[in-house]
Amino acid sequence: MHVYDLIVHSLTYFQRDKQDRRRLICAVATEPLPKQVEESKMDAPKEIFLKDYKLPDYYFDSVDLTFLLGDEKTIVSSKITVLPRVEGSSSPLVLDGADLKLLSVKVNGEELKNGDYHLESRHLTILSPPSGKFTLEIVTEIYPQKNTSLEGLYKSSGNFCTQCEAEGFRKITYYQDRPDIMAKYTVRIEADKSLYPVLLSNGNLLEQGDLEGGKHYVLWEDPFKKPCYLFALVAGQLESRDDMFVTRSGRNVSLRIWTPAQDVPKTAHAMYSLKAAMKWDEDVFGLEYDLDLFNIVAVPDFDMGAMENKSLNIFNSKLVLASPETASDADYAAILRVIGHEYFHNWTGNRVTCRDWFQLSLKEGLTVFRDQEFSSDMGSRTVKRISDVSRLRISQFPQDAGPMAHPVQPHSYIKMDNFYTVTVYQKGAEAVRMYKTLLGSQGFRKGMDLYFKRHDGQAVTCEDFFAAMRDANDADFANFLQWYSQAGTPLVKVTSSYDAEAHTFTLKFSQEVPPTPGQPVKEPMFIPVVLGLLDTSGKDMPLSSVYHDGALKSIASGSQPAYSTILRVTKVRAHR
Repeated sequence: MHVYDLIVHSLTYFQRDKQDRRRLICAVATEPLPKQVEESKMDAPKEIFLKDYKLPDYYFDSVDLTFLLGDEKTIVSSKITVLPRVEGSSSPLVLDGADLKLLSVKVNGEELKNGDYHLESRHLTILSPPSGKFTLEIVTEIYPQKNTSLEGLYKSSGNFCTQCEAEGFRKITYYQDRPDIMAKYTVRIEADKSLYPVLLSNGNLLEQGDLEGGKHYVLWEDPFKKPCYLFALVAGQLESRDDMFVTRSGRNVSLRIWTPAQDVPKTAHAMYSLKAAMKWDEDVFGLEYDLDLFNIVAVPDFDMGAMENKSLNIFNSKLVLASPETASDADYAAILRVIGHEYFHNWTGNRVTCRDWFQLSLKEGLTVFRDQEFSSDMGSRTVKRISDVSRLRISQFPQDAGPMAHPVQPHSYIKMDNFYTVTVYQKGAEAVRMYKTLLGSQGFRKGMDLYFKRHDGQAVTCEDFFAAMRDANDADFANFLQWYSQAGTPLVKVTSSYDAEAHTFTLKFSQEVPPTPGQPVKEPMFIPVVLGLLDTSGKDMPLSSVYHDGALKSIASGSQPAYSTILRVTKVRAHR
């Protein structure tokens, strides 16, 4: 996520699912919401299915937001440019909302009356929108200081903060709260200057100034389309460590890490990690940062671990702050990894995002793989791989073998928050790693380049990523997508024999995927196996040819010997 759920921890790498995370907020008020925004009755849980996905009837082109932050209440005004997906369509426009007090609704500047819209506890429906492009203006009243859900906009320890992934934006204003609605945002924030001297949101800072009554304002613009789950706002008493990064094209990017004043000295390693991540993404994937400013906010009472909001990453302090007196090597490594993870989302998650939440591993599995590669290049690749595999076996294998087993791309959910699991993250990363194993570093880079060329600025699917890898390399991946649709850990058995006279070494593979809840019958998986031989002294032996898929294939390339090859196990039983 956006949020790096897998390493929300105190000073360890212990992983836990989102529902099991210990709440870090200690200072949020617990009074009930005012009566006017109480829901009369909670909607019954409803199972959502991947097969039922439908394109939205309307898209949003631009969103202008104004926040009047107050101690008792906050007024949120939105102005949205709405486009029908099908020209001439005027079907009802259904907006999501929760814990909101609606003050007014306007279409093309005219205020709607009660008969023009229908308001429920979780939805606002515009009954007969104009048939073409139109402007929708909505004003809501919210109560961040009483928001104990820690979703949407809430206030804690004197600071305003947001968390909108997965479905928190609907607690800020009425909106189509789904990731395939991508729009350009402009955000104006007004607040008391003495109480909230720092006012942050996504994108570049356009202007700021003082207002009457001891207040001030800022205006932020994000020129790149994004889904609402990446919206962020922070306001409060913070100070920053400032630095600069020069991109490979020569642009200067201002870097700021914001914390309470006493914590600024502990952000040096985080700033080093950010700059290292920016340089690594340019060198390895050719991906350059795209704005003039990159902000990180680290506060002690952010519940989610870390969140990759466009240009305004928000972290729990434990994943940013470090000093030699109190931090271990593992703490420094965790900060490097998580800072990198959230930064890498700028392209794998933000510039190219998920069509729907069933595609969560499209951004999270891919970005975990990228942070693993980053940490490997910054340290010991062997040690990092051992650590990742150990964590996979300790945390993900039991999930795959238990009653909560689910595919990397689940087929249904009741509550979206339950999707943030080691299977979606860690097993999803292993699926991405298999692409690289099959294609090599150059082939994988070709696939990534095509993926961004095709889908920059779009909300896409795991199948789109698969197609980019396949098409960029003219590759046959057979039944590879089973890794996304099928739960369970494959069991692979290998027997071998050596014919001394013929100088042939034979391997026999068989695979089995145990039944899991909802999937009693399993299909064979696509399993790449890297094969090499060692002599009696432990040295690599050159390989000449391999009998694979019914044909004898040469391995050596010209005069250069080959010491390994990749076998593709795609059936229940195979001989190599």
